[in-house]
Amino acid sequence: MGALAVLCSCSGAADAQWLKTPTAGLPRQADGTPNLSAPAPRGPDGRPDLSGIWTKDTPGQLDYFYDLAKDLKPGDVVMTPWAAAIAQQRVARNHIDDPWGYCTVSPGVPRIDVTPVTVFKVLQTPGVTVILYDLDTGPVFRQVHTDGRALPDNPEPVERGYSIGRWDGDQLIVTTAGFRDGGWLDTQTARPHSDALRVTERFRRVTLGHMDLEITIDDPKAFEKPWTVKVPLRLVPDTELLEGGGCDGHDKTMEHRRIAPPPPEPPSPR
Repeated sequence: MGALAVLCSCSGAADAQWLKTPTAGLPRQADGTPNLSAPAPRGPDGRPDLSGIWTKDTPGQLDYFYDLAKDLKPGDVVMTPWAAAIAQQRVARNHIDDPWGYCTVSPGVPRIDVTPVTVFKVLQTPGVTVILYDLDTGPVFRQVHTDGRALPDNPEPVERGYSIGRWDGDQLIVTTAGFRDGGWLDTQTARPHSDALRVTERFRRVTLGHMDLEITIDDPKAFEKPWTVKVPLRLVPDTELLEGGGCDGHDKTMEHRRIAPPPPEPPSPR
């Protein structure tokens, strides 16, 4: 349980925020609390404004983080032989090789959306939507370019890829690609992804306080077919982000852990 224990012991970004800081412009009830059932706000262009601080609206902190496909049937998510072999090795080592458990890297996409107690702040402008994540590994950002550009050709692979977005009615559709090979999609199931991964996120703000997030995984090197999950989100009003510090002193913790190095994972098929 080594890496899992580290991951689950996170102090939680939700506790590392300014408290009782009223969010300007929110409709409120008679008692002053935000009316989260009010209509979703819209910008000058008439599109929904996704701005705000958001978190998963699920009972468990670790549900989708442990198993991103927890709501799907076994036949919905079929790994290729390459991916299945890597997942089997990771599980056999009790998930101890998960790099996020060592506070060395932040999660990739879409794992970053469902990490334990994740909160993220959306800042929406006409040409780019910025997502700020409050993680124990430190503050992390994503840029979703909505200025009509295409995804880059042959980009330098990175953890969180490169994101572009477009509007389809009231949905912001975000496409992300350009990932490093051999990442982790979830912890307990330990599914890998390849450098061919393409993630599509569909954000739809239903009311002031609720947003639907639909995530599609399309990775022909790791999965026999694309698969989609739905994660409900809720607004976290009247607060603010602060820098997380859950990894402070983690290097001292590692001095007392004795872990055999993992066997190398084969790269994805070319």
